[in-house]
This record gives sequence, structure tokens and C-alpha cells, in this order.
Amino acid sequence: MTWLLGATLGLGLLLAVSPWLWPRRTGAPDPRPRARALDRLTLAGLDGVPPLALAAASIVAAVLAAGVALALVPAVAVAAAALAAGGAAPTLAVRWRAKRRERAQARVWPDVVDHLVSAVRSGLALPDAVAQLERAGPELTRPAFAAFAADHRATGSFAYALDRVKDRLADPVADRILETLRMAREVGGTEVTTVLRELAAYLRADLATRGELEARQSWVVSAARLGVAAPWIVLLILSTRPEAAQAYNAPGGLLLIAGGAVVTLIAYRVMLRIGALPVEARWFA
Repeated sequence: MTWLLGATLGLGLLLAVSPWLWPRRTGAPDPRPRARALDRLTLAGLDGVPPLALAAASIVAAVLAAGVALALVPAVAVAAAALAAGGAAPTLAVRWRAKRRERAQARVWPDVVDHLVSAVRSGLALPDAVAQLERAGPELTRPAFAAFAADHRATGSFAYALDRVKDRLADPVADRILETLRMAREVGGTEVTTVLRELAAYLRADLATRGELEARQSWVVSAARLGVAAPWIVLLILSTRPEAAQAYNAPGGLLLIAGGAVVTLIAYRVMLRIGALPVEARWFA
């Protein structure tokens, strides 16, 4: 009866904090899961990999992790935890790589805007100003703008080439820059350089603010991740002993590990929610 009351209390607390853990999104419409997965793979530098390949890699990693855990530690609960961790590992690796690449791209967008302003002020047409970024732009973005130049030469359509390079970059800042150029191309105007300069100043200020916040919270996030991982490392070490493995295979041991997994997941979600910075959506995707 005690465990039932405890489970009821835990469920009640989870429901109480659920509006903060999983808030209702009232901003931009949430894109389809496949579109989100494609954007994440593109940001991670895996734009040629379909989401199904990532799902297959997750299944293979889950089976391998469970097999290795069961061979080393004869405990079903530990193998089940390894199965879940192995299945999540490829997706977490792709997200980590995508966030790392997105941060690297965020540092170069002000320079991209400066190159565009210089090219437009020197008299280049907008398609030529964008195409010259394959030579004069930052190294990280040159492949995407080289593909833009090839698409524009092949089709002669500025709008089509912009749509293609937006898909390759999969970045909200790139969307804003390229949509500004599209509007200037379609409706004309003499304020495009002013708008771009103001955008570059805003991007630099936002980058400086985010860098300061991330530097201040990085040690807190690292400590929280260590706190989440430490109990499972201890569990893995203890499970190598036969008597501990036998205890974890008992119903009480299985319940203990399952409860620990739920608490770990909730604690990790709370940590991510507390330490999360606002993420800009792709309004012009």
C-alpha cells in the first residue's frame, strides 16, 4: 500500500509541474516531426541521411547496448536501461552535433551580412552578391552558397535558389537574411543595406548576450548532468557482483530501477527546462 501512495504522490507532483515542463506552444506553428528531423540532420551536417536511417541506427545501437550489458551484467533491469540508453544515443548525438554547428553558424552570420552589405554597396546585383559568398564568405557557409550559385546558374531563378539554400542551411537567422534579400529583389527599395546593417548589429548583440549567459550556466548544467549519470554508474558497478545482480532481477529490484529511471528522466527534463535559453523558430521555412 505504501508504494501505491508514493506512486500516486509522484504522479500528482508530475501533473502539477507539467505546465512548466511541457508548456503549450502558442507561437509559430510547430512543424511536422519529419521536418524537424530533417532540419536537425541538416544542421548536424547529415543532410543526405534520411530520418529512417537514424531510426535504424537507434534500433541497432539499442540492441548492441542491451546485448553488451546483459553479457557483462546478468541483470534484466540493467539490460533494459542499456536498451533505452542505446536507443537514445544516436538521436542525442545528432542533437548535440546540430547544436554545436548551430552555435558555430551563429558566430559567422554577422560577417555574412557584412559581406552582403559590401557587395550590394559596390554595385553587385543581389544574386551575384549572394553567390560571391562561396569565395568571400566564412568557411563554414561556403558549401551552401556554392550550391546556391550552381542552382542560380542552372535555373536562372533567384527565388528557387534561395529556397534551396534555406533548406541546406536550416537556420532561422539565414531565413531572415535571405527573405530580406528576396523582398528587396521583388519589391525594390534603397534601404536594403540599412536593414542588413541593423540586422548585423542585432545579431552581434544577441550573440554576446547568449555567450555570457551560456558561460555562466555551463558549470551548473555540467554538474546537473553528472548528478544524473552518477547513480547509474554506481548501479552498473554494483551489478557486476552476483548477489547484487540477483537482487536487481527480483521484482523489488526491477521496481527500484524503473522508479529510478522515471525520477532521472523527470530530473533531467527539469534541468533542461530551467537552463534553456529561448530558441528562435524558423518563421520562413
